[in-house]
Amino acid sequence: MKAEIHPEYHSDAKISCLSCGYEVTTGSTQPEIKVELCFKCHPFYTGKQQLVDTAGRVDRFKSIQTKASKKAETATSKKEKAAKRAAKKEEKEKKASKKLQVEA
Repeated sequence: MKAEIHPEYHSDAKISCLSCGYEVTTGSTQPEIKVELCFKCHPFYTGKQQLVDTAGRVDRFKSIQTKASKKAETATSKKEKAAKRAAKKEEKEKKASKKLQVEA
């Protein structure tokens, strides 16, 4: 084996669950490992159905949805305003062309 290309092995690496706080020691190339769910708190292993919301993902999704709906509303109002402006512009052009025809 080549020297100095292999990662350092930690025989006392600590794995800790962020949800329930369960900790176990094992061997790994990383000294500390943090997991969001472990076998003690995962709904599949416990048989209990629960909402697992890590880092506020549900709230973040809801806030993104509300922002998107507000943006869609402003986009439709902008389209309506643009349509009104275009209609006024056409009326002005028609009046101007009628004046030119009358004068000619």
